[in-house]
This record gives sequence, structure tokens and C-alpha cells, in this order.
Amino acid sequence: MSKPTKNRFLFITAVALGTLLNPLNSSMIAVALSRIQNEFSLSFADASWLISTYYLASGIGQPVMGKLGDAFGLKKMYLIGLIMIAAACFAAPFSPSFGWLIAIRIIQAIGSSALFPAGMGIIRKSITKNQAQALGVLSIFTSVSAAFGPSIGGFLTHYWDWQAIFLVNFPFILAAFFLGLFILPKDSRDRSKKVFIDYIGILLFALSILSLLLFLLSWESGVNWIELLVSLVFIFVFYTYERKQSHPFIEVLKLKNNLNLSFVYIQFILVNVIFYSIFFGVPLYLQNVRHFDSKTTGLIMLSIAGFGVIVSPLAGRWIDKRGSKPALITGTSCMIAGSLLLLTIQGSSTAAWIFFCLSVLGLSNGFNNLGLQTALYTFVPPAETGTASGLFMTSRYIGTIFSSSLLGILFGKHFSTSHFHVMAFICVIIGILIMLLTIRMPQMQKQRQ
Repeated sequence: MSKPTKNRFLFITAVALGTLLNPLNSSMIAVALSRIQNEFSLSFADASWLISTYYLASGIGQPVMGKLGDAFGLKKMYLIGLIMIAAACFAAPFSPSFGWLIAIRIIQAIGSSALFPAGMGIIRKSITKNQAQALGVLSIFTSVSAAFGPSIGGFLTHYWDWQAIFLVNFPFILAAFFLGLFILPKDSRDRSKKVFIDYIGILLFALSILSLLLFLLSWESGVNWIELLVSLVFIFVFYTYERKQSHPFIEVLKLKNNLNLSFVYIQFILVNVIFYSIFFGVPLYLQNVRHFDSKTTGLIMLSIAGFGVIVSPLAGRWIDKRGSKPALITGTSCMIAGSLLLLTIQGSSTAAWIFFCLSVLGLSNGFNNLGLQTALYTFVPPAETGTASGLFMTSRYIGTIFSSSLLGILFGKHFSTSHFHVMAFICVIIGILIMLLTIRMPQMQKQRQ
């Protein structure tokens, strides 16, 4: 281990405090969304843009910021990202309109997009001993922060108001910034070596992802075939251009030939379709159909976070010994079982029973997030960590947009228990598909160093 990383605990903490901000803010708004909807007199479809634009910006920003970090300095991009988040969180409570709030959330999303790929790159370059364990700790922070988000958001909106979900970021931002400034190693780059940034490739990638996600968002009002055609054209142009570049933004030929890596991305998309459908769908159901207050909703959603915290360290040790595949099979089994249990929830079901059903899904969260992230790095060399990590998080946001589109179709005009059951049944079908992908995954005992 290098000198800057002698204090392993502070080093990992510095990175972890930053990487948790993106998933925390992507999920914390779930319970606060109803309050924001009422304050700005919005329909659910309008309010959902606050979620969707965050994922659009994050889905595009993660690999782009990861590439810029690899080129200009991981620590530099990490600190710049934190400054952008701080500015957005300070401005958001003073938003004069919903449009301003969306714009500020986009800035927050772009800033937070720098943190995960930069953090993963720093860890893989600086820590060589028990590297998988360090990456597992970061995975726990990101998955747990996403899981605790609705509970934190519920308490904050209950005792204060929606503005508090932005202000609560500052302790994490300040701690991450000062630890990062003094603990993380300085960027070392051979300045005599020319930096190649594929700006055209970045633009084509952004247009491809944007058009794809906008197509998915249009599902609520029906499939827009023109948007699908535009998306396919941009994807084709992006692929054709990148395969001819000597220094491409995304090495599409390697991605095409590395099917195991491609399937990890697809599997992570599907996992997040289920995860965020439940994370946004359950609070909306509890508040709008069952008329639970935000505090009770937050407590119920704590079941996913709590069991995710319990399982994650156990899953990490299991993965170190047996590889990702056994843990992923277990996690997927819990995901299918938990989705089936959601079908038992009726209008008279107690909060305790709902808590139990979500607890099973919490177990799946602990296994799947860490399992897929460690599987990713078995198929990716350390030099490509930044871009691979960014694409991994882009997969998360493609999944969340799918979930947002699904919820818009099911809950856009009417909330009911039967609509909630349809969501659960779709999650079961997706869970079975995830299991098939998990079974085909090769068994990898050790992570590539």
C-alpha cells in the first residue's frame, strides 16, 4: 500500500462518504415527492420528472466524469464533484419554481456522477492488499445509502419539510471534502503524455443515452416509435464511430467481445428495475392508497435498509471465499420471493406484515449489489475501472428509468392495490430473468487485481 493510504480506514471513509451521495439523493426523494407534488401543485407525471431528470443526468454523467477523471486526475474530479453538490444543495431550498428545482437537481446529479467512478479508480490504484474487501465496503455504503434514503427522507419531511433532504447532505459533503483533500493521494499523471479525449464520442454517447431514456419515459402515454427510431439511429452512429477510433470514449469492440461484462450490465439494469419500482412504488402506495404518514412510511421502508446492512458484510466475506455467483443466486432467490410476498399485501394488511415482506427484499439488496459489483471487476482490468464503473452506474439509471416508466403507467392516473399487485407480478417475471442470467455467469473465485 502506498504512503497516502497507510491509514486504510480514513482513506476508505473519505471515498465512501462521497460515493454514497448519489444513491442517497436518488432514493431519499421517494418519500418527499408527495410533499413536493403538493407544494408545486403537480400531477404525479409532472413530479416524476424530478426523479427522471436526475437519472438522465446521472446516466450520462457517470461514464463521462469517469473518463475525465482518468484523463485529468481522479482526486481533482472527486473534489470538483463535491463542490458542485454543495452548490446545488444550498440553492435547492430557495427554488422559486419547479423548473428551477429540476435544473438544480441536474447540477447535483452531474456533481455526484464524478464521485463513484473517481472513488473506485482511486481505490483500485492505491490499495493493492485486500482490494476486494475495500471495494466491498464502498458497495455497502452505496447500497445502504440508497436503502436508507426513503427512511431518512420520511423522517426529514415529517419533522421539517422537503427542503431538509437537500440540507442533510452538508455533513457528508464537508467530511468527504476535507478527508479527500488531505487523505487521498495526489493525482500522478505523466504530463509529457498527450491526453486524448473523444469529445465527439462523448457527445454521441450522451445523445444515445438521452434519446433512449426519453423513449422509456414516454411509455406512460404510449410507445413513441419515432423516439425509438431516433434512439436506435444515435446508438448505431455512436457504435460505428467508436469502433473506428484509436482512443474511443467507450471501447465498444471490447464490450462486444466481453459478453460476461455485457451481461453484468444487463443484469444490473434488471435488478434496479425491481429495486426502484419497489422503492418508489411502495411509498406512493402506502401514502396515497393506505394513507400512511411519511414517518410510518419511512419506518416501513427501513426494513429494506436494515436487512441490507445485516447481509452486506456477510455477503462480502462469502464472495471473498466463493466468488460472486453463489451470493447472486441467493440474492435473486430472495428478490423473487419478496416480489411474490408483495402479492399478499391487501388493503387491510398491517404495517408489520408489509415490513416483513420488504425485509425479504432487503436481503436480496445486500447480496445483489455487492455480488454484481465484484463480478464486474472480475471482467475488467484496473486501468479501465473509471469508465467501467461509470457504465455500471449508467446501468443503474437505465434501470431506474424503466422503473419510473413502469410506475407512471401503473400509477399515473389512479392508485389502487390491484395496480400495486401488477407491479409486483412484473417484478417476479424480471426476477426469473435475472436468475437465468445469474445461472449462466461463470464461477470466478478471485477478483482481478
